[in-house]
Amino acid sequence: MSRTTDIFLTALAPAIWGSTYLVTTEALPDGYPVTLAVLRALPAGLLLLAVTHRLPGRVWIGRIFLLGSFNFALFWVLLFIAAYRLPGGVAATLGSLQAMMVIGMARGWLGTPIRAGAVAAAAAGAIGVALLLISPEARLDPIGIFAGLGGAASMAAGTVLSRKWQPPVSALTFTAWQLTAGGLILLPVALLVEPPLPALTGANLAGLAWLGLVGAAATYAIWFRGVARLEPGAVSMLGMMSPITAVALGWVWLGQSLSLLQAVGAMIVLGSVWAGQRANQPTGSGLTSPAPIPRNKVTA
Repeated sequence: MSRTTDIFLTALAPAIWGSTYLVTTEALPDGYPVTLAVLRALPAGLLLLAVTHRLPGRVWIGRIFLLGSFNFALFWVLLFIAAYRLPGGVAATLGSLQAMMVIGMARGWLGTPIRAGAVAAAAAGAIGVALLLISPEARLDPIGIFAGLGGAASMAAGTVLSRKWQPPVSALTFTAWQLTAGGLILLPVALLVEPPLPALTGANLAGLAWLGLVGAAATYAIWFRGVARLEPGAVSMLGMMSPITAVALGWVWLGQSLSLLQAVGAMIVLGSVWAGQRANQPTGSGLTSPAPIPRNKVTA
């Protein structure tokens, strides 16, 4: 399969994640961020485990829980904190800094060279997201900013380490392991800090089904497939498709207005994503695929 096809398939994941804000605000009960994160991750992870019939071996347990924390547990909790304490545009702009963080982490953990074009594309993408989403009256909250930056760093670390630690299993199995681990980490937190959920309506159940089955199980399998095949910097740039989808859905579904400045921001984001793919393309001396680990040392 060509690199272009891999890019388009991987881009589907963040494009679908852009629906999370709409589904959360329109179809889910308010005030239960950790509980809803558990319900998004754990059932989807257990379902995928039932489908794949494979558990991680002892050598992988620690790594899987660390990845589940970075990619799901810690990331989702910080994301919700940032969303509650910051205007959506500010939170999304902080999240877009993930691409910059991935470039630095990939250099340190994978030995990936830092390319000026990749840095420029990541910076332009963050500026485009800011133009697309930040309003002039946006207020900044220190805790929210810390949470937004922490969430971006968590997802960046998860992306790079998911590339570094590649078990010889399918992307679906890798996703099942991480979703289940992330859900198990969040479960006691939800039980301790949040009250029980109210009776769920049909709309609530439909929203959870979308976020769990499509927004977690299916899309993260696509995402981790892309992480294994593409350069970390290229993958992280695709994450900027999420705010594009969020704005488009708000315009079409909620009747929100779209200004000329926002349209310019959207074009900058799309251009930076395209430039990022070209800048991060391997030249033959860059990143190589991680060496496979023998199966008899990985599987249970």
